[in-house]
Amino acid sequence: MKGILGRKVGMTEVFTTDGKLVPVTVIQVEPNVVTQIKTVEKDGYDAIQLGAFDKKEKVSNKPEMGHAKKANTLPKRFLKEIRGVDTTAYTLGQVISADVFKKGDTVDVTGTSKGKGFQGVIKRWNQSRGPETHGSTYHRRVGSLGTMRPMRVLKGKKLPGHMGHETITIQNLMIVDVDVENKYILVSGNVPGAKNSFVFIREAVKGDKAFGAVELVSYEELVNETAVENEEVKEEVVLNETSENTTEEVKNETEEVTEETPVAEEANEEVSE
Repeated sequence: MKGILGRKVGMTEVFTTDGKLVPVTVIQVEPNVVTQIKTVEKDGYDAIQLGAFDKKEKVSNKPEMGHAKKANTLPKRFLKEIRGVDTTAYTLGQVISADVFKKGDTVDVTGTSKGKGFQGVIKRWNQSRGPETHGSTYHRRVGSLGTMRPMRVLKGKKLPGHMGHETITIQNLMIVDVDVENKYILVSGNVPGAKNSFVFIREAVKGDKAFGAVELVSYEELVNETAVENEEVKEEVVLNETSENTTEEVKNETEEVTEETPVAEEANEEVSE
């Protein structure tokens, strides 16, 4: 089992070379640090704890600072455990980057959904409303709360209450692109949570879908080598023409100077006489 922590930036769309549009979620992935290694002998189970996104020391308490100091790092805002890993393959303070995944991998993404506050049964559970005619006393109410017996509300009854702000996992998403230099991962489809919320990307538990790596359209400017060569040839031709013109001008000036010298000599002879 492998995973990494990130932050949801937002959604966009990319195009493949075969003309398909793929909606993706951009996840910022800063270098993760292994802040703790748990073993069966000491903790009862094998797991590693990852930390991401530095936290200022002035807003961190002493336990957080002491925990981070063991891994020789700064306090982290987002900590998460990953179970089912080979703890011998990790060391305390090890840095994990976005290249832990590659294009075409199948992953599960866990996040906290947006909070909706206190909502009624129609919005929370998608129930139908009552008649809207005059005289009806039932419009957006809860409805029947149960049978006559046992004279209580049965467990599981869908009632108004707090909606959203729950931990949700969306399974079998595809890694569309991984950019270690710019520190982001593109995941196909939507991901739970608001913008700038923390998410956890891990290897798919039900890895039934086998995605293939897709080739994305690149918008980088490509340099045409033939055009560059032609421009260099043109520059050389222009330089040669200018050099030839300058040599011709120099020759013409020297010829004019040689024509003027005999006149000067005749003038000198007249003065001597």
